[in-house]
Amino acid sequence: MEQKSPQADPAPAPALRPARGAARCAVAALALAGAAWVARAVWHIRLAAAGQPASGPLDQGDGGHRPPNTLEDSYHVVASVGSAVTAVCVIVFLLWLDRMRDNAKALSGTDPRYGYPWLWVGWVVPVVNLWIPRGVVADVHRSVFPERPLPAVVNWWWGLWLAGLAGGVGIIYSDDTDEVIARAYSGVLPLLAADLVIVAAAGAAALMVHTLTTAQQEHVAGRGY
Repeated sequence: MEQKSPQADPAPAPALRPARGAARCAVAALALAGAAWVARAVWHIRLAAAGQPASGPLDQGDGGHRPPNTLEDSYHVVASVGSAVTAVCVIVFLLWLDRMRDNAKALSGTDPRYGYPWLWVGWVVPVVNLWIPRGVVADVHRSVFPERPLPAVVNWWWGLWLAGLAGGVGIIYSDDTDEVIARAYSGVLPLLAADLVIVAAAGAAALMVHTLTTAQQEHVAGRGY
């Protein structure tokens, strides 16, 4: 009697981490960060409209500082809250990216181009922070959808992020708060331009989070995982 060869067990489905909740948190955090930078822009306008006090700049030179007025004090609060919100936003965004990266590895069966430490330190190491973070995000899409072009929103987000860094008003390589106040008094337009770019970068990042998460989740659903 002919014996049937045993059938191989089907390959187990890859272990995937839930990403929709992390994406919603990231979008909410980006919206809050954008609102915080809108508030900073409003205070920049208020400072410019008020003009520098007759007592001169906060930094009087030779280590001397005059007491801040009420408007300057309130800007310190706005800037501190904005920096805290931005820091939380960065953490929430990276936690989302970590989940998406792990899922992309499970779905594609290939290791990412950049090792795990680069997910975190790639943003702050000089020079390489000009391309590695975008590469980490791009890998999330390309490893699962090698036949598809990279969504344009990824490049829009990255271009705006780099422009925000070049503005130098509070993300990385920033002036201190008193120096920003002095800049608002002497010429507010560059500050407002930088504020606008940062708010636009936050909006583009939120759209990117939604786009990449939706594509990955639809792929997972279509494969029956």
